[in-house]
Amino acid sequence: MSKIIYKSPEEIELIRESALLVSKTLAEVAKVIGPGITTLSLDQLAYEFIKDHGATPAFLNYGGFPNSLCISPNDQVVHGFPNDYVIKEGDLISVDCGVIKNDFFGDSAFTFSIGEVDEEKQKLVKVTQECLQLGIEKAVVGMRIGDIAFAVQEHAERNGFGVVRELVGHGVGVKLHEKPEVPNYGKRGSGIKLEEGMVLAIEPMINAGTAAVKFWNDGWTVTTRDNKPSAHFEHTVAVKKGKADILSTFSLIEEVLDKKK
Repeated sequence: MSKIIYKSPEEIELIRESALLVSKTLAEVAKVIGPGITTLSLDQLAYEFIKDHGATPAFLNYGGFPNSLCISPNDQVVHGFPNDYVIKEGDLISVDCGVIKNDFFGDSAFTFSIGEVDEEKQKLVKVTQECLQLGIEKAVVGMRIGDIAFAVQEHAERNGFGVVRELVGHGVGVKLHEKPEVPNYGKRGSGIKLEEGMVLAIEPMINAGTAAVKFWNDGWTVTTRDNKPSAHFEHTVAVKKGKADILSTFSLIEEVLDKKK
């Protein structure tokens, strides 16, 4: 069984560099995402941007995945293939990105609301982002994995949404997926104790309806069982005393989106 890989302060700074490049890549996506754009064109943009910045797309060829981004419209939860799907007004588009730079990984995801989306989708996006923030608040020394999981689950379910069980967050940094797993559901005070040097990808995947999902025969795409929309937000986070250190950022994306309004 693989063990948790603890990172030194120097290694955490290198992971931060990778995580911030992910954030910058998602901000580049934010500049062009909109009605009439194909998801494959976003993937090509991301590939070139990551390469231009001396890094490698972490998802490309990972376990056979053929793209640099996972792009999941509407009822797709995660791991959607960029393709000739044309984005339209009212869509929710979840974009997940990872990079390798200086041998360290960063990982982050953001769900974009395209134009005017309905009230259910607006609430889903808001609550999922809040779930991420509440989970991160528990990523401090002395807490346990279950405290992160419970914070996410409680907020999502209190708002009437389903919490995906089959997919989880994870340790990240030296590899794309490391121990420990970080579920989005669980009991307070359960699971391993959080310690300095742990770096986690915390990533609520929240469904507007049922928590149940379907796995497609392509081996990657996951959709909601009831075909209702899903949202996904993710940050790379270093566990610290007192307050977690968020290594990725949404501020670059939000600045772009504010300018487009």
